[in-house]
Amino acid sequence: MSTVKPTAKPDLEMLPLAGQPDPSQLDNIKAQLDLVLLALEALANIGSEAILQAATELDLAAVVADRVALWRLRQSSPLRKGQGRKRLDVEEARSLVLIICHLAKQQQELIRRAVALLEQLTEQNREPHQVALLGDYLDRFSNAYQERMEEGENTAQVQLTQLALRLLIDLLFYSSPSGARRLWLALMDRAAH
Repeated sequence: MSTVKPTAKPDLEMLPLAGQPDPSQLDNIKAQLDLVLLALEALANIGSEAILQAATELDLAAVVADRVALWRLRQSSPLRKGQGRKRLDVEEARSLVLIICHLAKQQQELIRRAVALLEQLTEQNREPHQVALLGDYLDRFSNAYQERMEEGENTAQVQLTQLALRLLIDLLFYSSPSGARRLWLALMDRAAH
């Protein structure tokens, strides 16, 4: 695991909000955040402890205080089995964006290596599963998706692989210094369409 130099505490205000998202837009935001976090977990093999630690480091423990609070936030995704137990508000979404990008920065070296391998394999017309790092990531992502998501068992493997690889490339952008703003703007853009 690479170490990241301490930076100033992120400010929720750097994540602009043109207007209050409506319930369907919030559902889209919840789903996207859960998928990005699922990809990060699958790639870096991190769990709830790392997420809770990131919340503490970012002074966001009030939003994600413990495993139960985290589970409730994750279950708010409309894609999840048994979803709907909790509504996600805008401040919780902003907090999750900051946590995800903090974790992505910590895993930036791994993310870069995975994306570089993907580019190399694509140029060679080889399947991503042929390299251990990408194969393990795709397997963990697919297994977690099928286990946790409502439509998981009915989703074709090709679709899951495409989703996982798109999310992997997205993680590269979210691991950058302006990653939180990029993720937030991507969420707002997707929610608007």
